[in-house]
Amino acid sequence: MKRIKTALISVSNKKNLEPLLNVLKKNKVKIITSGGTFKEIKRLKFNCTEVSKFTDSPEILEGRVKTLHPKIHAGILNKRDSKLHLKDLRVNNFENIDLVIVNFYPFEEILKKTTNHNKIIENIDVGGPTMVRSAAKNYKDVTVITSSEQYAELINEINKYKGSTSLNFREKLSRIAFSETAYYDSIISEYLNKLSNIEFPKKKVFHGNLIQTLRYGENPHQRSGIYSKKLEMDIKQIHGKQLSYNNYNDIFAALTISKSFPKNTGTVIVKHTNPCGVSIKKNNLESYKSAFACDPVSAFGGIVSCNFKITKNLALELNKIFLEVIIANKFDANALKILKKKKNLRLIDASNYSINKGLKYISANNEILIQSEDIKKFTNKDFEIVSKRKPSTKEMKNLIFAFNVCKYVKSNAIVIAANETTTGIGSGQPSRLDSCKIAIEKMKKFLNTHENLVAASDAFFPFVDGIEKLVQSGVQAVIQPSGSIRDKEIINFANETDTILVFSKTRHFKH
Repeated sequence: MKRIKTALISVSNKKNLEPLLNVLKKNKVKIITSGGTFKEIKRLKFNCTEVSKFTDSPEILEGRVKTLHPKIHAGILNKRDSKLHLKDLRVNNFENIDLVIVNFYPFEEILKKTTNHNKIIENIDVGGPTMVRSAAKNYKDVTVITSSEQYAELINEINKYKGSTSLNFREKLSRIAFSETAYYDSIISEYLNKLSNIEFPKKKVFHGNLIQTLRYGENPHQRSGIYSKKLEMDIKQIHGKQLSYNNYNDIFAALTISKSFPKNTGTVIVKHTNPCGVSIKKNNLESYKSAFACDPVSAFGGIVSCNFKITKNLALELNKIFLEVIIANKFDANALKILKKKKNLRLIDASNYSINKGLKYISANNEILIQSEDIKKFTNKDFEIVSKRKPSTKEMKNLIFAFNVCKYVKSNAIVIAANETTTGIGSGQPSRLDSCKIAIEKMKKFLNTHENLVAASDAFFPFVDGIEKLVQSGVQAVIQPSGSIRDKEIINFANETDTILVFSKTRHFKH
């Protein structure tokens, strides 16, 4: 046990101090404090000593230097069982500081409120993290508190041990404190890298807040948790049982697709991160029905993501089959009443979710792959019509729709579509020809045959056989990236069969 005789309090967030101050007063703890915290403690009518008086050194440089003083850090860092340390304190007339309560300037919050660089820089805390690191290093003798959320636990500890704290308690708080300083510095590092447009610095620091420890990962023997760079995620679960690792994986896959649609338009159904039905028909009910019709077997037990608000009529339709998750830009009251009848059905409000231009991470062993997200919005300028037959405006819209969906299908990917709705999807095959066959078989199996069929491929056709298979199935227009040594053969085949052929200037593998 280590008795607390002197505490240093310097907090940016001054909430909930009074109960803690009462306990410190009861245990006759001397309080040292600075700046605004000094004023707040005085306002609450508790005794305290200002840092400048304690150190006999004024706050200078507009408050940039106030706690960076040997008397402060020697008081925190000295080893109480070291004769040499005790001698140094005695010679210099320094005293122990047993409790450090610090939270930092709100750098993360300031980033949300302003783009003023000078104001942002002034909100980089130096003294606070320095004191926290000192106290955390010397946890054998010093207790460190980095959040007002820890006050209640500290009060219980002090009451339990009559003014002292246990080693286990101090060790735990030390671990948390170092995580806090690392997190804080990582946000500053990220800001400065972004300012200089540096995506891949020599040292990369990651930060995140634990949202939830999940029951398990992809399989029951795997451990899992979900973190966010924000304190809360932009999606909100409003009903149903706890989300699993696989649920989250599918949810993010579905949202990446549905948020690429025009505002308040479109439905995507996802199974195992792959879309099995997509439609951007303007009528929301028809959009869902059309997406479902693409592959109703795969849709069973899948995830539906609606890029619009779900109302009663659609809720009635959704309730007809078993689904794991339904995502929407809000649900009206009648829809919620209907959907909540299934107690396990997870309902997700994604009205605040948007796809940012951040980086995507994949880890393997000790290595981490990083790349920018493939979120390119397509326009006609991104494509070149290379066939003699030219697409109509409607055909071009269908081709771009199919190519956009194809971008989110696991490679090798083939998407057949009509009327801005998928009619057959082939995904994840080592052979592009096999993906063509699967897409065609899906289309025929569920009678999704239409006029004006178009097809998209996520990369070029290396041989004529793939595009030939699609044309034989009724496809009249094909969109694919260029770049094959056989591009001319593909163009010749398109012209021979009076097929529209459009080349994309970019490739869109999704491995």
